[in-house]
Amino acid sequence: MRRDLPPLAVDHPRNSALLTFLRAQAAPPDGPDDLALGEWQLHTHPDLCERLAELAPRAPLHAAYGVPVLAHEGIAAAVALGTSALLVRLPAPPPKLRAGPPVGLPAGRGWQSVDAWQGELPSAEADRRLSGVVRGALARLSAPA
Repeated sequence: MRRDLPPLAVDHPRNSALLTFLRAQAAPPDGPDDLALGEWQLHTHPDLCERLAELAPRAPLHAAYGVPVLAHEGIAAAVALGTSALLVRLPAPPPKLRAGPPVGLPAGRGWQSVDAWQGELPSAEADRRLSGVVRGALARLSAPA
């Protein structure tokens, strides 16, 4: 995965709650062996970074405080955190997918945590469903208001 991803639009109000949450956890790398994304310590397992990019390969990948983010026109739609959490900007949890671990993002902000691996499903089916959820979150941002 590229380590020089462009930053997310920090001045957009729709990114405010997410960026406040991520900024509170951010830290610069501690040493030469620390993994980094941009100027911040990586807060996402490298396998999960790749997973996020694979779920929507045509969507722009950005960085926000050491976290990879898929965005539409600079507005965050999906975020990968830790080892298994995919946060997707949706009004309700996606059906037929196991919820991801709680990550501490304040409730009521339109973000849902989904497990990135869905181990109880066949691999191709998990990929299809997760890709659909991520593409759906991106599509909601591109739809006219």
